Amino acid sequence: MPSDNIKERALNAIKEHPQVFEALAEYDRTRKLPKTVYRERINFTIDANLLKKFRRYAKEKALDMSRIVEKHIKEELGIKNK
Repeated sequence: MPSDNIKERALNAIKEHPQVFEALAEYDRTRKLPKTVYRERINFTIDANLLKKFRRYAKEKALDMSRIVEKHIKEELGIKNK
């Protein structure tokens, strides 16, 4: 039945993305929509020459270095990229 499919898809969406539905519930309470994704600054040591090349590469291609690093961390952990 179509309504069963809709219900199943809705429950699946809630299970896969609970933070979105929590944000909507917060909006209902406060009329303010909170962030659903938070970013955190980190420090780590990397070879100076590699960093210089990476900065140049990102600038030439107009890419965000943080997003490139995030993408490769996700790949390393086996997490799907969106």
